[in-house]
Amino acid sequence: MNKTTFILAWCLACLSAGVACCSQPNVVVFLADDQGWGDLSVSGNTNLATPNIDSLARNGASLGNFYVCQVCAPTRAEFLTGRYYPRTGVSGVSRGEGRLNYDETTIADLMKRGGYVTGCFGKWHNGTQPPYHPNNRGFDEFYGFTSGHWGHYFSPPLDHNGKRVRGKGFVVNDFTDHALAFIEANQQRPFFCYLPYNTPHSPMMVPDRFYAKFDGQDPVMRHRDVQREDVMMTRAALAMCENIDWNVGRILKKLDELELREDTIVIYFSDNGPNSFRWNGGMKGRKGTIDEGGLRSPCFIRWPRKIPPGKTIPEIAGAIDLLPTLLDLTGIPPRINKRKPLDGRSLGPLLLADPGNWMPRTLFSIKRNQVSVRTQQYRLDATGKLYDIESDPGQRTDVAAHHAELAAKLGMLAKQHNAQMQVHFKANASRPFTVGYGASTTLTARDGVGHGTIQRSAKAPNNSFFTNWTTADDFITWDVDVGKSGEYEVIVFYTCARGNEGATLRLSITNGGSTQVIVNEVFDPPLYDKSKERVAKSHYFVKDFKPLSLGTLHLNKGKGTLRLEAIDMKGQQVIDVHSLDLLLR
Repeated sequence: MNKTTFILAWCLACLSAGVACCSQPNVVVFLADDQGWGDLSVSGNTNLATPNIDSLARNGASLGNFYVCQVCAPTRAEFLTGRYYPRTGVSGVSRGEGRLNYDETTIADLMKRGGYVTGCFGKWHNGTQPPYHPNNRGFDEFYGFTSGHWGHYFSPPLDHNGKRVRGKGFVVNDFTDHALAFIEANQQRPFFCYLPYNTPHSPMMVPDRFYAKFDGQDPVMRHRDVQREDVMMTRAALAMCENIDWNVGRILKKLDELELREDTIVIYFSDNGPNSFRWNGGMKGRKGTIDEGGLRSPCFIRWPRKIPPGKTIPEIAGAIDLLPTLLDLTGIPPRINKRKPLDGRSLGPLLLADPGNWMPRTLFSIKRNQVSVRTQQYRLDATGKLYDIESDPGQRTDVAAHHAELAAKLGMLAKQHNAQMQVHFKANASRPFTVGYGASTTLTARDGVGHGTIQRSAKAPNNSFFTNWTTADDFITWDVDVGKSGEYEVIVFYTCARGNEGATLRLSITNGGSTQVIVNEVFDPPLYDKSKERVAKSHYFVKDFKPLSLGTLHLNKGKGTLRLEAIDMKGQQVIDVHSLDLLLR
């Protein structure tokens, strides 16, 4: 078969499947962080206005029963792989629990193989070190941060393709700026642009121009239990949601300017329920719960001339469905590992037509060893209570006694699902942090363990640093898996108050060598300004850190433990530690 005949046959095959793959559509995916189903005006919330996001619903399809996970990293894993998150290696949100096993195939891998240029701009949260870093997971371009959350949102340190850089301005605006440049630079070829924004996740920082509207104003629509609502938190979250909407509008405007609107699939959804008690349609639960309010997310999909405007889809669906859906709509061959089958299914038939033979399904949500089950009409919660969600989205009336057979059946399915997922949780429970799988590796304080008096700067490990190093008996360890034997230059990022200089640091590896250096230089910058944080209390503390070479350390391939200690100290404390960089020489 000659090339022309092959291309013609391929195009005809794609057209017969209802997809115009000869000119593959671009794909833009927005993912909000801690934005609840109710945090949009299109959901009926009159406390705020989100006209640009609302326009996606008006000009595309709205999935009325779309479900994600109860927290951040699991939802990202399900979107990236089309598989329930425990299967992918993800088990939580910190201390490496968010890492996506590197033998998983991501949507970016598949899009790239399909001829797309790929970019990710924002919060990754599925691994920091290669081969977990986004540049190792199919993304040609990455600008953002890899942690579960960031401690400051104005010009913070960020990651650009594995290099430390300084952000410019408010992070969501900055991420959008880079996404706009990516779209403009790649307008002549199919692109996949993934924008996992990091708001309205705390810290509750937002520019004045967006907060001014809400400053001092009490929300009209409130949480169903008004006494539990923190109004200051609600004001900040609403302002952050309006900022997201403004940035969504910037992307949509750029697509219009470049005449790419009709050639671009746009998807918008969030990663879990709201991060505080605020209006959410009366649903039970919030972020961190596996009740309706913690799991239901807005989801809009726009593709002009393909998806009818204003279409509503009541069938239950979830983040696991977006990968197979995008492969279907773009005509990219799945090439799925048979040992790692998808849990999701393509929503293409629902989006492009009105299939009468859509098979009923059951969706599962798991939090450690608790499982909630959702059918088209009912939800069985983690305690065995059954709710008719169609008539009782607030989960106020347990109907298990009236539907005992159904409750028993769903309970058995929940038990089976839990047993399967626990196997995966156990298999991935103890994974050291990878070193030497790329030329440079960063080991953060988040990934280490402080011993003795050493403490984290924040209760949550994400974006924390080690402080209160007050004795020579204290030390820090990182469990590592070295991918390549060799000489590594090690750089510690530190601060040191005046009077504490002169400490001698030593870094060693289990059953191996060591290297040491004296901290001669004082570096004691102030904490970042927090005046743009809109809540009364904050547990985020961020400052700059200075690099100091510890020298060269030989690492052998295999597992071991890195140990950073002070063999001599001159002052009241040693140093504060943000991270180590290991550079393979």
